Amino acid sequence: MDLTGKLLISTPAMGDRRFNHSVIYICAHNAEGAFGLVLNRPLPHLSLGDVLEQIGIEADEALADGPVLSGGPVETQRGFVLHGDDGFEDEDAQPLPGGLMLSASTDILRAIATGTGPHQWLLALGYSGWGPGQLEDEIAQNAWLTTSAPRGLIFSDDPGEHQWNGALKSMGVDPVGLSAVAGRA
Repeated sequence: MDLTGKLLISTPAMGDRRFNHSVIYICAHNAEGAFGLVLNRPLPHLSLGDVLEQIGIEADEALADGPVLSGGPVETQRGFVLHGDDGFEDEDAQPLPGGLMLSASTDILRAIATGTGPHQWLLALGYSGWGPGQLEDEIAQNAWLTTSAPRGLIFSDDPGEHQWNGALKSMGVDPVGLSAVAGRA
């Protein structure tokens, strides 16, 4: 199973509170483990302007208030930009399914700040990671649902709880009907 380019949606069976009501875009998944970014956890007291200022990049005022996401609990000082493959050439970016790219360079942040970067993007600090077989075990324990990754859910103008509800509804799942107890037939 390769979940690269898919969404993980936490269920009530998720035992780790850090991932309660999380929607995660999986950037890499293979025999060595998995790497993803939480899409619906904006950091409340940090903006794009704050991050750009810390690394010495001037931001357009319209972008300064842009959200910064908590991508997960691993390496929370490290930044990742998930973006469309349009409008920006970054030879170090990792191509992803569906015309997406993952960049970790300051060049992408400079391009975004000057308006020469990709049209759709998100900035996340930290990431979510799993060792070999760990994610598969969590899925088998019904902690995660998996689905396709529509751009509207990935690049939300207002990241937050509604993305979890929207991701479930895109699968035809009513969030009210989810239970922490699951069985197998």
